[in-house]
Amino acid sequence: MANIPIWAGSSSFFPGTTPFGFYDNDYQFQQDADKVAKFCALRLGYPIENVELQDTNFYTAFEQAITVYGNELFAYKQREDYLSLEGSENSYEKTTTNLSNTLVTPNLGPIIQLSEQYATEAGVGGDVTYHSGSIAVTASVQDYDLNTWATSQGISGSDVEIKKVFYEPKPASFEFYGGLGYTGTAIAMFGESAGLTAYGGNQFLMMPLSFDLQAIQQLEMYRNVLFSNYSFQLINNKLRIFPIPDSGETGNIWFQYILKSDRFTNSLESGDNLVTNVSQMPYRNVEYKAVNSVGRSWIFEYTLALAKEMLGYVRGKYSSIPIPGDSVTLNQSDLISAANTEKDALITRLREYFDTTSRQSLLERRNAESDARQSELDKVPMTIFVG
Repeated sequence: MANIPIWAGSSSFFPGTTPFGFYDNDYQFQQDADKVAKFCALRLGYPIENVELQDTNFYTAFEQAITVYGNELFAYKQREDYLSLEGSENSYEKTTTNLSNTLVTPNLGPIIQLSEQYATEAGVGGDVTYHSGSIAVTASVQDYDLNTWATSQGISGSDVEIKKVFYEPKPASFEFYGGLGYTGTAIAMFGESAGLTAYGGNQFLMMPLSFDLQAIQQLEMYRNVLFSNYSFQLINNKLRIFPIPDSGETGNIWFQYILKSDRFTNSLESGDNLVTNVSQMPYRNVEYKAVNSVGRSWIFEYTLALAKEMLGYVRGKYSSIPIPGDSVTLNQSDLISAANTEKDALITRLREYFDTTSRQSLLERRNAESDARQSELDKVPMTIFVG
């Protein structure tokens, strides 16, 4: 047992002592490293009991505790900010992308990108190009296969999605006014005035707008009841038009379509420096000198738990030490069990703290405070002013 290295009672930290050196050049880390080593040794029983650890063990535990604290902190920040940062630039060569000390204000960028897809489906914008096409109308032919048309255009029919077919009669308002003149239907229904009342030669008195609207509705009903309606049916890119065209109804039927592949291609964006998942969010190691007293207190306690765990594993190698006439059993299992329990409790406490300070929790608390203040004000007697 005498050959086992033990804590000497003091230490002197210098950069390069820790395994990774994440915080070795942080002046505050340099000042606290020896203090934390002494703190852990005293809590483990020194100088009453020998502590079978060296200063490098304490420095390693200190570095790991800070890293675990930063990982928990930035995991919380990732949950808060990922929706605002997804798709942003992440480059390790650029220090400006380090968000460790950056305030991220929620933005609507990803939500707007998502809404562009709805705009595409609604035909009011979006990120998918609308194409135009047409097919010739043949007399007495009612059904047209748009997949055949697509093949003739060098497009796969399964990739075509028809968005709009321009097969409809002229609007009733056009027939009512007929541009600058009047159509025969409008004249037959309303006379030469067609919404205007003659007043002294070539002068006319315009009727109220309500009259025009009612006349247009009447014209639409008249046309729907007595005439063949222009309509169509589109199922699986098979177009059926109504009524069946006759010899005088030739020309082209125009339509708008998109390529289904564009919908998926435009939704993909790749790049070596893009944030595409939480592992790529530009958070670096926390700056120890910027951690406040609340965070440092947690780090000290977690360092102690790690040191206790290491001491337990060291003593496990020498579980029983022979002495004259007897043997001494060391407390390996007690140390490891206590260390694991303390680490779990510290992690749980830290996560609960972060959750209670999340944006959602703070807004809920502010709302509760506002309701409480309003409830208190409602109980204040209202005075009646008598003038």
